[in-house]
Amino acid sequence: MAGAVHRTEGNTKRIVAGILAHVDAGKTTLSEAMLYRSGELRRLGRVDHGDAFLDTDAMEKRRGITIFAHQASMEHGDLRLTLLDTPGHVDFAAETERTLQVLDYAILVVSGSDGVQGHTETLWRLLDRYRVPTVIFVNKMDAPGVDRDALLDRMRRRFSDGCADFTGLTSQSAVSAGGRADEPAVPEAVWETMAMQDERAMDEFLDDGRLTDDRLRQLIADRKVFPCFFGSALRLDGVDALLDGLERFTREPDRPDGFGARIYKISHDEKHNRLTWMKITGGALKAKSLIGDPGEKADQVRVYNGAKYATVDEVPAGTVCAVTGPADTFPGEGLGFERDAASPTLQPVLTYTLLPGDNDIHRCLDALRELEDEDPLLRVSWQKRLEEIHLQLMGSVQLEIIQQMLHDRFGLDVTFGPGSILYKETITEPIEGVGHFEPLRHYAEVHLRLEPTGPNTGLSFGTSCSLDVLDRNWQRLIMTHMREKEHLGVLTGSPITDMRITLLTGRAHLKHTEGGDFRQATYRAIRQGLMMAGIGIAGHPQGDVPAEPEPDAVRRGNCRLLEPWYRFRLEVPDALVGRAMSDIQRMSGEFDPPAVDNGYAMIEGRAPVSEMRDYAMTVNAYTHGTGRLACTFAGYEPCHDADAVIERIGYDAADDAENTPDSVFCSHGAGYTVKWNEVPSHMHLDYTD
Repeated sequence: MAGAVHRTEGNTKRIVAGILAHVDAGKTTLSEAMLYRSGELRRLGRVDHGDAFLDTDAMEKRRGITIFAHQASMEHGDLRLTLLDTPGHVDFAAETERTLQVLDYAILVVSGSDGVQGHTETLWRLLDRYRVPTVIFVNKMDAPGVDRDALLDRMRRRFSDGCADFTGLTSQSAVSAGGRADEPAVPEAVWETMAMQDERAMDEFLDDGRLTDDRLRQLIADRKVFPCFFGSALRLDGVDALLDGLERFTREPDRPDGFGARIYKISHDEKHNRLTWMKITGGALKAKSLIGDPGEKADQVRVYNGAKYATVDEVPAGTVCAVTGPADTFPGEGLGFERDAASPTLQPVLTYTLLPGDNDIHRCLDALRELEDEDPLLRVSWQKRLEEIHLQLMGSVQLEIIQQMLHDRFGLDVTFGPGSILYKETITEPIEGVGHFEPLRHYAEVHLRLEPTGPNTGLSFGTSCSLDVLDRNWQRLIMTHMREKEHLGVLTGSPITDMRITLLTGRAHLKHTEGGDFRQATYRAIRQGLMMAGIGIAGHPQGDVPAEPEPDAVRRGNCRLLEPWYRFRLEVPDALVGRAMSDIQRMSGEFDPPAVDNGYAMIEGRAPVSEMRDYAMTVNAYTHGTGRLACTFAGYEPCHDADAVIERIGYDAADDAENTPDSVFCSHGAGYTVKWNEVPSHMHLDYTD
């Protein structure tokens, strides 16, 4: 790459690596061990003692788990390593996923005593999605009965054929860059395993019987080979070999000269200063410079190491830092030449109602808005009609943490109602919706096309309206109004998804149109289109729209209710496999034929979250603690019992005044309401073809 460098200063390479694992695999313990062996820590902390260097939050110390991604720096030989310790519990996997976007390498920790667990495989799929080169550390090898060869074989089956034992490659002195990794401790089978992952590597192996360090670095960077190290972080076994391997077999990515950065986290310090965490991917960031669009000043640039930080004037590419000042940044945002990241894979599937007790509910809402700013997958909505706060999140542990944060940071003691499933709605056929807003001295009309975009695609927005028809500023305003609100479906009042909303045409009045007029017209156009879809109209009506029944459990037309599904892995004693399969079928799930291994049956499949959310307790009961269930979010699919859900919720779309599908027209100097099904006969612009 022109204008790029491979080293930041001298021969030192700067690497950002994340450390990931299933909860209790020993991830933070390994981080502590690496910091200790590199000389960064004088005393070794422990998670169970509450003095781990990277568990800086009081809740983390109390619970003994990592909740937030933390940063530490260390040096080992020619390697300057920034280590990001990420949460291991599945409820905080969204924080982990955001961190992956800024990693040069990842260290995946596998528990030797538990093997490859369900969440470990979820992390592996995320690492593959973001194409992060990965090193594996198998921890707790000192546990009784741990079989090294069996673990390596299982990782090759679950992860990749490229998993290779690198113990012998770091047991001898390292060779120079580009030289041959010719340690006699490396069996030929290991060389062959790595060589089989790449044609050029195989040619090199056939010629020389081994591979150069440069070739190994390339294979690792390309995610073709995954170095595996074994040890016990608590006993410091294998930690030096891991550090040696990171120094020897990683390479610093190219860093362009132009400025670029990726934001991965928002937080607030103890003084409530808003911190924007980012990795500099190109050029440098100077304090007081403008970032983002529109430009916001970076007042302070902080480089953290555990709980402490240093304020610096400038940070080079390859650095992770926190910036004070910007108020509108968000996780996943790209700065400079970096583009914004795609939507995260993990999504909240449960919704809870806040019970404020004696606290002012609006103060609770302000506090939750601050927490929502930090975590995009915590979604807070104010239900004005009910005067309630609803939260969408990942699970019960996350809910407990939010409850504790409200107490510790804001002095609010609140509780939550029982959780319920977060349903969503979509459409199956395109429809043109019309919204008109014309009370006295106001005017706006908007025509929008709503069209399905396929499962788990989310919402997207666009315009095909000519500038000759509607001014650019009005079009931008309409686009803003499309995005700013969580639009609700007409079956259950659940958020809409998996569709594209396009501005087709619109009209403003030179004298009477104000910005708020297009907000009203846009909201009503979306809603009116959904009502049309609900009675089975596609495209647009041919003639008058009959006053048909509202969309309901009996008549859904082209609207569909969606529910979240889990991808699961269930392990039970083979004598109980019949019970397990019967349960899954009863839960409307689907699964592959069971695989039996060493007295246990493993069943993989998919099932609705509504049916499987509490099944882990059932598994524990009928297997007497010997069974194991791991669930990960698999996306939204048509609801398996839609009629029953719609009837139970009993939502009346036409009676929802905050989300009305009706329009307002003007006659003889006064505005009057026109029902949604009569709008086509009153609208001022024709339907578009």
